[in-house]
Amino acid sequence: MAGKPQKHPWWYSFKWAFRGAFYTFKTQKHMKFHLVAAILVILAAFILEVEPWQWAVLFLTIGSVITAEAFNTAIELVLDLTHPQYHPLAGLAKDVAEGAVLLSSIIAVIIGVIIFGPYLLRATGTG
Repeated sequence: MAGKPQKHPWWYSFKWAFRGAFYTFKTQKHMKFHLVAAILVILAAFILEVEPWQWAVLFLTIGSVITAEAFNTAIELVLDLTHPQYHPLAGLAKDVAEGAVLLSSIIAVIIGVIIFGPYLLRATGTG
């Protein structure tokens, strides 16, 4: 029989959450790419002086891509643990999770074009 779960201070949940986030940023090459892209988007938004509502949309978009990548990592870890040998459904689940990251990334690019396009057109004198 399992013992009673050990009680921890409420802030321990943040400790474990940050551990998971750092693990993802440290070990996943796609997460590193998304982080670099996010930094470039934020720099572009500063340079182009986007509107406050556009900042909100950009941060929501960045957050959705990073969150999708984190969920994808969690799904891959669970599947690797539960199915160390290849299983077609485990492979399909990984593909679906990666597809979700791809879709959120494509939508992020579209949002970036919608937000930054007019600024860039004005800057080049074509808009």
